[in-house]
Amino acid sequence: MLRLRPSQFHIRFSSSSPFSSLLDPCYLNSCFHIFLSKQFLAFKSLLQFHSLIITTGNSKNVFFATKLMSFYASHRQPALSTHLFHSIHPKDGFLWNSIIQSHFSNGDYLQAFGFYLQMRASSSLPNQFTVPMVLSTCAELMMLNHGMNIHGLALKLGLFYGNSAVGSSLVYMYSKCGHTESASLLFDEITLKDVVAWTALIVGHVQNNESEKGLKCLFDMHRYGGAPNYRTLGSGFQACVDLDALVEGRCLHGLALKTGILCFEVIKSCLLSMYSRCGSPEEAYRCFCKLNKKDLISWTSIIAVHAKFGLMTECLSLFWEMQADEIIPDEIAISCMVLGFGNSDRTSEGKAFHGWILRQCYAVSEITHNALLSMYCKFGLLNTTEKIFHSFHKSSKEDWNTMISGYSNMGQKEKCIDLFRDMQLLGIGPDLISLASVISSCSQVGAVNIGRSIHCYAIKNSIIENVSIANSLLDMYGKSGNLTTAWRIFHRTQQRDIISWNTLISSYKQSGHPAEAIVLFDEMIKNNLKPNAITCVIVLSACAHLASLDKGERIHQYIRENGYGTDITIRTSLIDMYAKCGELETSRKLFNAVEERDVILWNVMISSYGMHGHAESAIEIFELMEESNVKPNSLTFLSLLSACNHGGLVEEGRRLFDRMQKYGVKVSLKHYASMVDLLGRSGSLQEAETLVLSMPISPDGTVWGSLLSACKLHNEFEMGVRIARHAIESDPENDGYYIILSDLYGCLGRWEEVERVRVIMKERGVEKRTGWSAL
Repeated sequence: MLRLRPSQFHIRFSSSSPFSSLLDPCYLNSCFHIFLSKQFLAFKSLLQFHSLIITTGNSKNVFFATKLMSFYASHRQPALSTHLFHSIHPKDGFLWNSIIQSHFSNGDYLQAFGFYLQMRASSSLPNQFTVPMVLSTCAELMMLNHGMNIHGLALKLGLFYGNSAVGSSLVYMYSKCGHTESASLLFDEITLKDVVAWTALIVGHVQNNESEKGLKCLFDMHRYGGAPNYRTLGSGFQACVDLDALVEGRCLHGLALKTGILCFEVIKSCLLSMYSRCGSPEEAYRCFCKLNKKDLISWTSIIAVHAKFGLMTECLSLFWEMQADEIIPDEIAISCMVLGFGNSDRTSEGKAFHGWILRQCYAVSEITHNALLSMYCKFGLLNTTEKIFHSFHKSSKEDWNTMISGYSNMGQKEKCIDLFRDMQLLGIGPDLISLASVISSCSQVGAVNIGRSIHCYAIKNSIIENVSIANSLLDMYGKSGNLTTAWRIFHRTQQRDIISWNTLISSYKQSGHPAEAIVLFDEMIKNNLKPNAITCVIVLSACAHLASLDKGERIHQYIRENGYGTDITIRTSLIDMYAKCGELETSRKLFNAVEERDVILWNVMISSYGMHGHAESAIEIFELMEESNVKPNSLTFLSLLSACNHGGLVEEGRRLFDRMQKYGVKVSLKHYASMVDLLGRSGSLQEAETLVLSMPISPDGTVWGSLLSACKLHNEFEMGVRIARHAIESDPENDGYYIILSDLYGCLGRWEEVERVRVIMKERGVEKRTGWSAL
């Protein structure tokens, strides 16, 4: 036990002084023992002890001064620590460390570093306690150069080797300043890697968007026998969130449970956040139930993950339960609910909740306003969305971007472009999502010139390297047939992803360059980028277009080797490819191997038989489709009518045409055109004309053209002349109808009419197209 003699404290009180009781050595020893043994003192008690130290003449005692400075720092009174520090002379290393610690622990990093500079100016050298604090100060202030100077001093003084605290601080400083590579090199030089050093490296990687490296370091730490603390695992969970690594997050959950760290509330909260943001509502809810104290943040997290998947029954239950627990929802919680209704497509309930917000007199903040816009956009309620957008006194940048994306998603491409123009005039910058939406809208309405101006905007604002913007531009230029520009954008994009490759391959295929599309596929494989199902579908379509069986078989082999064979979309594309390459038997084998067939697969098989003139086989497949309880659609009957047309099966065609009503399939112009063509080819011209005249919709040029061709085929000249007039009226720019009409007049010997048809063509600017041959 520390015993203090009165003579040590220079007591100056007489026996008649009211402080005479302080002369008792036992009393003084007891007081100072209490003072030195306490880890914390109430501020009033601290002032009393400070008074005692002064009155007993010990105000210059370094030992007491450092203890007082520590207590003042714990009460967030670094100014009092500074005043006390300046009163002590001379100052040793212990005192300098205390004043630096006082300011550092209160977040006053500039003052802490200022005292370090004064320490160095006084020729005092830092020790193993000074360096970690000052390095952490440099880290917080992002003063890399000063940190590097201290690093050099630490090496010179021999403080680095054998001292994990100094090493850990250096790792933290370099990581915090963004130099993770230097931090990793320093970490490797630390001889004794404790949990602090590991945590500093892991936290550094995660905070510098190197979550994959951070997670690997955590696994290495566990493999080498290191025991993580709550902060280590907290960073690990954050890395899992960044990488959407749910499986790895579950492994860390098990580690937290095994090591006992799961008992910390902060880790329970991290787990809830990880499962919520990785999209696992069930696991998030289990973690939520284990929280001892559920605050607004935890309630909002659990509501948000359910809202993300549109699970509004659970969201509503949690929302009312939160209020029953006397937790008042804030704008973020309410916004999560609103967005959840949008994700669930529960329109009436979303409207009702909007009404509840208004009845509860909640102030509609920018966040809530934006969530309402997003919800009504997803509901497709254009008028309501516009009213809400214009009702807010000052729409935020986020509101404008939400409206642009909403217009695009609702198919209002022109409005999307117009709103973008208004946004630009007001000087409001688009975000990446809305900019991609505008480019997509330009692509779909053919506004390539506006798309080019947006391309210039992207270059000017240095966002052209963003892969989503580059992909949107690729799609726009590809669909417009400007493959040269699309190719340039593709090769200038550094971070090309699978969407970039798919878009370019699709552009070449759709622009009539299927061979080049296949070459791009081969190049993609050489670049070690694994294609997805969409890639395979595009390339198989290119092979089908070329009728290139050898290339199709090669891609089929690649699909088998890489385990894509079970994908229904790829199987459908393979069946189509083999059929178009003339391998109907292979198509049928692949078809029979599929157990669960959707309507698209059935349609492809029916169409495959139809294009090869096997009408009976097409009808057989249709009957199997009916037996499988798969409901046929519009394309099913179009393929069947086309098959009957090629096979001359008139009665079967009539029966199938009548059966469309049984399945509730709306008869389109294409169905009528195919049926008219079938009847016309078989010579049933009167029946075909009756069908056309009884149509509930106005027949177009295709329908009249089918009947006109049949009239010419069967030498029904008078009827042909009558039908030709209808065809020309429906499609006045089709030169073929004029030519057939002219031929019919010629067959009837009405040469004046022949000349008159030629004059009409000239007046209307219709020119006969030059014929061509592939031979």
